[in-house]
Amino acid sequence: MNYLENNKEKKVSSRRKKLFKISLAVSSILIIGAGIFAYSVYSNVKNTVNDRMYTPVKSIDRTPEQKEKAERKEPLNILLMGVDEREYDRGRSDTLMVLSVNPNTDSMQIISIPRDSRTEIVGRGFDDKINHAYAFGGTDMAIATVENFANIELDYYVKMNMEGLTDLVDAVGGITVNNDIDWMDDSRDFHYKKGELELDGELAMGYVRMRYQDPNGDFGRNQRQRQVIEGIIDKGANIGSITKIDDVLAVLGDNMQTNMNFEDMKNIFKNYRDARKNTSNYQVTGNGTYIGDIYYLIVSEEERKKVHEMIVEFNEEV
Repeated sequence: MNYLENNKEKKVSSRRKKLFKISLAVSSILIIGAGIFAYSVYSNVKNTVNDRMYTPVKSIDRTPEQKEKAERKEPLNILLMGVDEREYDRGRSDTLMVLSVNPNTDSMQIISIPRDSRTEIVGRGFDDKINHAYAFGGTDMAIATVENFANIELDYYVKMNMEGLTDLVDAVGGITVNNDIDWMDDSRDFHYKKGELELDGELAMGYVRMRYQDPNGDFGRNQRQRQVIEGIIDKGANIGSITKIDDVLAVLGDNMQTNMNFEDMKNIFKNYRDARKNTSNYQVTGNGTYIGDIYYLIVSEEERKKVHEMIVEFNEEV
């Protein structure tokens, strides 16, 4: 090998070493950055859940064995409550849904209970609208009343202040829903066209609150609430930006309460994350009537038994 060839080879070798060092440096920065990102997200979520959202209740038995159900990948029943709650006003549970998740079948079932359903208010000893249980005795009484209504045991509850729904939808970057009916919301100057709609927070609030233009009344309203919840779950599951994660955590910290601590949430995310891909919905039915001048939905014993069996059978599927 002559001098020129030898010198050329040395230069190529030197460039390769430099490229390798640069590549190694870039890779190291990316790995460190990813680690900082992961730790930041982990730390922020843990602090928000345990310090601001975690609110245990007496009505759900929190024995060690029951608390380990999520670790053992057993089916779970979760009460979702949407509450209209303002300052100096406890409010009422505007939305009541029993969410069942079965990791054996990677599926999820949502059963909506109309807020006007007449039932015994556990702890009060009289019948009234099921959404009044929250007004009378808060989360504990609402949970006990729903358990009695469907003859089931709940493992967890999630309470969301509906006033925060607007911010939550915006925090995940908006949602997509499939609208079944066509209507105009004059207060928002928006036409909710039939078909697929992209909604920001304000439009999502209008979507779930509309009732009087819907021929199905509260039943249609409950269906739209389920759509928005599913839309938030789907969008939230794909969040990658730390800015958006922080935005979501801020909204949830201000508006959500649950008896899930951080470890519970980790186990549920790890063991039940695919359940959202296979979702079924059911709306509790009944006959509307007035008692005095107050409207109630009378739910028959047969319908309650059907709901009970739907939940039990769903959880038994393998």
